[in-house]
Amino acid sequence: MAEVSVYNMEGQEVGKIELADAVFGAPIKSHLVHQAVVLHLAKMRQGTQKAKTRHEVSGGGRKPWRQKGTGHARQGSIRAAQWKGGGVIFAPVPRDYSFKMNAKEKKAAMLSALTSKVQANNLIVVDKLAFDDIKTKNMVRVLKNLNAEKALVVTSGYDEKVVLSGRNIAEISMIPTNNINVYDILKYEKLVMTQDAVKAVEEVYA
Repeated sequence: MAEVSVYNMEGQEVGKIELADAVFGAPIKSHLVHQAVVLHLAKMRQGTQKAKTRHEVSGGGRKPWRQKGTGHARQGSIRAAQWKGGGVIFAPVPRDYSFKMNAKEKKAAMLSALTSKVQANNLIVVDKLAFDDIKTKNMVRVLKNLNAEKALVVTSGYDEKVVLSGRNIAEISMIPTNNINVYDILKYEKLVMTQDAVKAVEEVYA
């Protein structure tokens, strides 16, 4: 089992924690990590792009000129794609860009992302995150103490004072363990997790 240090909010080492190899020491499968990121971004797309085909553009019901004898190329409608104001060939239509990824593949991608943070020494475990009041400077101070100004902060549950204290910091993101995803883990350089969050993740993915 990998062993990492546990820090308090002042940045001082207060102990050690053993990480489950099944979660934080799994084989890294980069192709599944890539697939999980692509799926995450695909689900974020609105999919509302729309353009009209020649059958949806108004007008153009009459043949613009007779078939033969004019010296022009034959035309059937002024709403064909080659005409100004005409329809679009193979026009985009509203669609869902997401695709299916098997549960085992999703799990393997998550374990790969978590393991990569451990191997790169970018996983920081803090004993707890708790504030007496809601102040952004409280979270800024803690992150500075942990040397993690750009980080994904994962907590075991929702603490209003902690979440609101970190909400306005542009270079961090705060999520509970039930919303953790591969994209956010890879997006930020550091992964900051409370001890309870580590245990919760191990219970889900071990």
